[in-house]
Amino acid sequence: MRVALICRDKPGHLETRLANRAAHLDHINTSGVVEMAGPFLNTEGQMTGSLLVLNVETLEQAQAWADADPYAKAGLFDSVTVTEWKKVVG
Repeated sequence: MRVALICRDKPGHLETRLANRAAHLDHINTSGVVEMAGPFLNTEGQMTGSLLVLNVETLEQAQAWADADPYAKAGLFDSVTVTEWKKVVG
């Protein structure tokens, strides 16, 4: 199943994002379940959150992945939504 993670950063936490970016990208690259990922941007082009699409067996696996994300462990996110997603186009 595909699962979308919609993560919104806490306001004013760009430095937390930048300080943990390498570990976050390593988590993405070594987990083997991320199909797509990228940041949300504000009008100034600064990163303000993340959208990831995971390919996992269960929502619980997706939540476990999200909980283990170095960004989450660093307290970057104001909110995280984990929801099943169906690919239709692309």
